[in-house]
Amino acid sequence: MSNGAVLVVEDETMILLDLESALEEAGFEVVSAGNAADAMALFDADPAKFKALLSDIRLGPGPSGWEIARHVRQANITIPIVYISGDSAGQWGVEGVPNSIMITKPFFLPQVITAISTLLNQQTLLEPPTG
Repeated sequence: MSNGAVLVVEDETMILLDLESALEEAGFEVVSAGNAADAMALFDADPAKFKALLSDIRLGPGPSGWEIARHVRQANITIPIVYISGDSAGQWGVEGVPNSIMITKPFFLPQVITAISTLLNQQTLLEPPTG
C-alpha cells in the first residue's frame, strides 16, 4: 500500500486487535488508540503520517469518534474517514463529516478493508497529477 498509516480508534480491546490484524494483513500500516484523547495526540504529533481514520463513535468518557473525525479533518480536509458503531449510525447524517462511510456493528472485517480502500482510491482519483 502507499505510504501512511491508518489511525484506528476503538475502546473495545478485542475489536481493536481484530481491526489491527485485518488491516495489517491487507497491507496497511496501523497506529491504534483506545480512546479519543490518545488518538488526537497521536495524530497531532505527526498529521502527515496518517492517510485514513477508522473510528468507533462511542469511546467512553471524553470526545467521541465524531469529534475525532472533525479534529482530523481540520488538519487534512480530504483524509478518508470510516466510522464503526453499534448504535450511533442513525446520527451519521448529522454528525458525520462529508465523504465518510458508516459501518454498523457487528460487521465483517472485509467491509472495513473495502471501505478504507474505496475512500483511498477515490481520494487518489481526485488528487491533481504531480510533476
